[in-house]
Amino acid sequence: MDLTISHWLYGLFTLLIIGTMVFRKGVVLPTLLGTFVIAWVYKGSLIDGFTAIFNANLVAAQELFSIFLIITFMLALLHSLRDLGADQRMIRPIQKMMINGHVSFFVLVGVTFVISLFFWPTPAVPLICALLVPAAVRSGLPVMTAAVAIALAGQGMALSSDYIVQVAPSLSAASAGVDTALVADKALILSVVAGSVAILLAYLFYRKSIRSKGDKENELDLQNMQSTTESANKAYAKNLSAWSKVFAIMVPITLLGVVIYMVYEKLLSGRMSGLEGGDGAAFVGGVAVILLLLATVAFGRQHALDYISSHITDGFVFAFRAMGPVIPIAGFFFLGSSDFSGSILGVEENAPSLLFDLVQSTQDFLPQGALFAAFSILIIGIITGLDGSGFSGLPLTGALAASLENSSIDAATLAAIGQMGSIWTGGGTLVAWSSLIAIAGFCGVSVMELVRKNFLPVMLGLFVTTLFAVFLL
Repeated sequence: MDLTISHWLYGLFTLLIIGTMVFRKGVVLPTLLGTFVIAWVYKGSLIDGFTAIFNANLVAAQELFSIFLIITFMLALLHSLRDLGADQRMIRPIQKMMINGHVSFFVLVGVTFVISLFFWPTPAVPLICALLVPAAVRSGLPVMTAAVAIALAGQGMALSSDYIVQVAPSLSAASAGVDTALVADKALILSVVAGSVAILLAYLFYRKSIRSKGDKENELDLQNMQSTTESANKAYAKNLSAWSKVFAIMVPITLLGVVIYMVYEKLLSGRMSGLEGGDGAAFVGGVAVILLLLATVAFGRQHALDYISSHITDGFVFAFRAMGPVIPIAGFFFLGSSDFSGSILGVEENAPSLLFDLVQSTQDFLPQGALFAAFSILIIGIITGLDGSGFSGLPLTGALAASLENSSIDAATLAAIGQMGSIWTGGGTLVAWSSLIAIAGFCGVSVMELVRKNFLPVMLGLFVTTLFAVFLL
C-alpha cells in the first residue's frame, strides 16, 4: 500500500492529538488545524482547505445532532420535575431502605445507576447527594465510601453504557461505521461486567470501614459535608405541590414502560420494530417531550409557554457545553474514514480512507489476534479519557476499532471496549479534573483521595471486561 503525504500528516496529527490528551489539554485546536492542513495538501488547494474545515464540522454536526436533542429533552424534563418537587418525592421513599451501612452502599449504587441512565450522572449528583447521602451516612456508611458508590455506579457503569440516552454509543458507532444498536448492546453488557467487578471489589476493599448506625463518626461525617449538603438541599427545599406526587409516580412508571416495551419489541416479539439504536433514543426523547409538556402545564398553566422555552433553552446550553467540543474532534476523525471523507473533501468517487490505510500498513509489524486488538483499544481509550471528558476520545477509538477489526473480533466489540476505557477514565472515576469533582464537592471529600479509592477496582474491572469481550462476547 502506497502512503501519501496526506496519510503521514493524518498520522502525525493523530499522535499530536493523543499527546495533547495525555497532558490534559484541549484538543479542539489541533483537530481543526489538522483538518485544514490535511485537506489543503490532499486537494492541493488552499481554498479547499478552508472549505474542508467547515464541511468536517457540518458533517459531524449532522451526524451527532440527535445526541444534542436527546440530552436537551431529558434535562428539560428533569428541570420541570424539579419545579414541581416531583424529583424529591421519587427519591425520599428510598431513604427508608437504608437500614445499615452495608445496605446503604448497594442502595446508592442501584438508585444512582437507574437515575443516571435516564438523566446522565452529572445532573443526578446534586439530587442524590442532597437527599440520599446524608441518610446513608446516618446509617453507618462513611461519606467517602458513599462517594465511591456514586462514582462507580453513575460516572462509571451508567455513563459508559449510556444505553438510554445513547450519546456514547452513537459517537462510537458513527466513527466505527457500524450500527449504533450493535455498539449500544455490547457496551451495556461490558459496562455491567466492569461495574459489577468494580463495585463488588470496592465493597470488599472498604467494607471494614462501615460503622454501626449510632456511631459518633457518622455525625462527624455529616458535619464535614454539612455546608455542601445544605446548599444542595436549598435547591430542593420547595413546597411540594399536589402535582408533585402525581408526576413522581407517573414519570418513573412511564419511563419503565418505555424500557419494557423496547425490550419486548427487541427480544420477545420476533419482529424488528425500528426501536433499535438511534430510533430507540428518539422514542425515549419523544416520550420525555410529552412528559415535559404535561409537567410544565401542571406547574404553571398561565406561564407554561415561557417555562417550557426556558427549560429547553437550558437543556440546549447544557448539551452544547458538554458535547460542543466533540464536533470538531469528530470531524477530524470522520476525515479519516471513507464513509465521510468524500463529503468533507468534496470527492465524489474514491474517497480516501486515511486512518484505515495507516493501520493496514502496519498490520505486518503488529502481533495479530483479538486479545492484542482489544487491549490496544482499551489502552488508547484510557489515554484519551485523561482529558477529563470521556467523550472526546470516542471518535478516535471508534475509528481505530474499524481499522483493527479482524476475523477474531468485530468493530462493534472493539468500539465498545474503547468506550469503556475512555468513559470510565474521563467520564468521572479515575481523573480528578473530570465531573468527579462534583461528587467530591457535594460529599465534602478530597477528590484526589476519591480517585485513589476508585483506581484499583476500576482498573481490575476494565481488565476483566476486556477479557470477557474477547472470549465470551
